[in-house]
Amino acid sequence: MTERHIIHADLDAFYAAVEQLDNPELRCLPVLVGGPAEKRGVVATASYEARNFGIHSAMPMAIAKRLCPHAIIKPPRFDRYRELSTCVMQIFSELTPMVEPMSLDEAYLDITESVYQGQKPLQIGIDLKNKIMTSTGLVISIGIGTNKSISKIASDLGKPDGLVIVSAGNEANFLSPLPVRRLPGIGPKTMSRLKDDGIFTIGQLAALEPHWFLRKFGKRGLDIRAKAHGQDNEVIHTTRLSKSISAETTFPEDLDNLEIIQLDLFKLVDKVTNQLTRRNLLCKTITIKMRLSDFTTFTRQSTFDRATRSREELIHSAVNLLKKEMQPDRSFRLIGFGVSNLKAEEQLSQLPQQMALF
Repeated sequence: MTERHIIHADLDAFYAAVEQLDNPELRCLPVLVGGPAEKRGVVATASYEARNFGIHSAMPMAIAKRLCPHAIIKPPRFDRYRELSTCVMQIFSELTPMVEPMSLDEAYLDITESVYQGQKPLQIGIDLKNKIMTSTGLVISIGIGTNKSISKIASDLGKPDGLVIVSAGNEANFLSPLPVRRLPGIGPKTMSRLKDDGIFTIGQLAALEPHWFLRKFGKRGLDIRAKAHGQDNEVIHTTRLSKSISAETTFPEDLDNLEIIQLDLFKLVDKVTNQLTRRNLLCKTITIKMRLSDFTTFTRQSTFDRATRSREELIHSAVNLLKKEMQPDRSFRLIGFGVSNLKAEEQLSQLPQQMALF
């Protein structure tokens, strides 16, 4: 089997970094992007200067302001974020056609072919970081490994402005001393359960027998065990025509706060919209998926009169669907967003010409 070389690239504190880029007077100052505290806003992104005060994404803005009273709050400017994201994604696609965007500020790249043609992963990473800085002024952290899981952990460890490479055969040694929370799929509740069992590091987790994982985690147990050993066979999902595009997220804990849930929904819409843009597609139908604290799962749909990929239209319809399901006795553990009834944009642009023939 060919040894893979996968990059996980993640723009550092993206929204806040863009605000500091466009407003030089904000550089080196604590910047928060999100809704105002008086309107129960939440933090979308905090600059690293703000994170030094204990502020993090999804924190209520009122709490963030108490932690750092002199923090500067800026409203999101998604059009500008998408503009810079498009530039970065274009740079990725110039390096390799095997790009899987995860959101506006994050993507996986398969550089296996480049490495087998003689390029060194280290130099690829350095050149990519330099090109993004030169072209956009933004700082990006990069992790390179033999699979998606390893590269993601590596890029997270190197932040900010990191470049971490995990060579083939060194995955287990790299993971072993790390806390279990670094492993994909291990949230706060799972981490608490592992702590009760005396398991604090990925190495301790990897040492356990397969039957333990099945008993503890059910059918996803073996996947967690494989990742604890540094194994992950998930492929890069490149841009190709699909019947639908979707994304979902499971909350670390059940949520009943509309503002916080909306923030995650906005991120999912951004992720899906970015896929639509890269594939030159429009959609007519949106779907939101919801899972309650008791694991009841259901979906709600809305269809547009015309095909679109306007973030504003998608957000408006998705939020309307979400608000209808918010009830005092409900808390949510998962939310998903998807689009379907897809049309290629060039097909739609040809319709007036085709109609003119009749």
